Amino acid sequence: MTVRTRFAPSPTGLLHIGGVRTALYCWLYARRHGGTFVLRIEDTDRERSTDAAIEVILEGMAWLKLDADEGPFYQTRRYERYREVIGEFLQAGHAYRCYCTRERLEEMRNAQLAAKEKPRYDGRCRHLTEHPTGVPSVVRFKNPETGTVVVDDAVHGKVVFDNRELDDLIIERSDGNPTYNFCVVVDDWDMKITHVIRGDDHLNNTPRQINMLRALGATPPVYAHLPMILGSDGTKLSKRHGAVSVLEYQEEGFLPEALLNYLVRLGWSHGDQEIFSIEEMVAAFDIADVNKAASAFNADKLAWVNQQHLMRADGARLAALLRTQLGALGIDCGSADFVAIVECQRERAKNLKEMAENSRFFFVRPGVYEEKAAKKHLTVEAGALLGTLEAALTGVGDWSAPVLHALLTDLATAAGVTLGKVAQPLRVALAGGAVSPPIDATLAILGREESLVRLGNARRFIAAGSQIGAPGG
Repeated sequence: MTVRTRFAPSPTGLLHIGGVRTALYCWLYARRHGGTFVLRIEDTDRERSTDAAIEVILEGMAWLKLDADEGPFYQTRRYERYREVIGEFLQAGHAYRCYCTRERLEEMRNAQLAAKEKPRYDGRCRHLTEHPTGVPSVVRFKNPETGTVVVDDAVHGKVVFDNRELDDLIIERSDGNPTYNFCVVVDDWDMKITHVIRGDDHLNNTPRQINMLRALGATPPVYAHLPMILGSDGTKLSKRHGAVSVLEYQEEGFLPEALLNYLVRLGWSHGDQEIFSIEEMVAAFDIADVNKAASAFNADKLAWVNQQHLMRADGARLAALLRTQLGALGIDCGSADFVAIVECQRERAKNLKEMAENSRFFFVRPGVYEEKAAKKHLTVEAGALLGTLEAALTGVGDWSAPVLHALLTDLATAAGVTLGKVAQPLRVALAGGAVSPPIDATLAILGREESLVRLGNARRFIAAGSQIGAPGG
C-alpha cells in the first residue's frame, strides 16, 4: 500500500500552530513511508471562507517547506462530483430527501432537550413513498439503525460508536450545496487517502464518515486523531498563548525548521532528543508514537529551540534573513559584513528580529548613550584611555579582530588596568550601551573610519562633562 495523507484546512481563519502541527505530522508520515502528501482546501463554508485566509495557508506552507505532492485541491471546484455521488446515493437507497421544515425540526429539538434526550433527527422522511412537489428539501444520508462503528484509531486505540446514537446526517442543503462531512468522504475516497491524521475534535465525525465510505463500497482509511494543544495554563490555546498566524512567527524572525522542531515534540518524542533536523524528523517519526494526552504550548521553550537552530544554521542564509529584518526596522544596511554580524550575534538572540534589534548600532551611530552605562564607564579616567586608544587604532594596518584584540590587551597592560577597563568604555562609545558582541569583533565589523568617529564622539562627550546626551560630531 502506498501511503497517502492529506492536510485539509478550512480557510475560515488563521493557519495557527495547531493546524501546522497536523500538517507536519501528515507530511512527515508520508515522507517517512515514501508516500504522497495531498493539500486540500475545504472551503465549502462560503460565508466564512476568504481568499485572504487561503493565501495565508499557502504562504505558510511554502515558508515551512511542507511541500504538497498533489494540490491544492478546492472543494468548491468539485461540486459537480459531489452532486454525482449524491445522485448515486439516492438511486441506491443510501440517502433520501427530507421535507421537514425548520420549524418542525426546532420543535423536535426543543422537545428532546426538555426530555433530556440527545437531539437527533427522528427519521420522519426516511421511509416516504410519495414525495411532495414544490416543497424545499434537503438530502440526508441513511445511517444504519443498528450495529456499531469501531474506529481503530492509531492514537486513541479502539473507539466504539453505537449507530443508534448517530442520526441521518444532511449531505445536501436545500440550496443544493453539499455539506462538509459528505465532501470529506468523497474527497478521501477519490484521492485514495490511506491515513487521515487530524485533530481529535473531528473524532465524533468519524463514524458517520466511515458509514458513508462503506456505502460507497470503499475501505475506510486509517484514522489518527491528535490531542489538543493547550495554553501554558492548561486552558484552550488562544492568541495570548501564541495561537497566531504562522506567518507572524516568520515576521518575528523564527526559523521554519525550528518551529517545526518545536511542534513535532508537542505530542511526540524520540528518546530524549530535543533538537531535530528535518531529515531526522522524517527518519524517526511514527504516528503510533503520538501521545494520547494533550500538550501545553510553551513560548519560552519555542524560543530556546529557535536559538538552538540559529546557532546551527548556515551563516550566509541567516545573513540574508537578518538583512530582511533590519529592512523591516527601516534601517539602511549598506554593504556591511552580515555574515560576521551573524557569527558574533547568533548566541545572543532568540530570534532574528531580536538579532536585528541588537545589531542596530552597527548601522545607526549612537545618538544618546544609555544613562547608567555612561555614568559608569564614560568617566574622565576612561577619556584618557580612549584618547590613547584612538591614537593607537589610527595606526593599525591590519584591521582584523585578532590584531585589534592584541592591541587592546597591550594597551591595558601598559596602562596597568584590566582589559575590561578599556573594553567597557570603548563598548559604550561604539554601541551606545554596555552590551555588545566581543569588542574586537565589534571594532572589526564597524571598520576603522566609523570606529574612530564614534571614539571621538565619546571623548568629546566626556570632555564636555555631560552625564547623558547626544555626542558631538
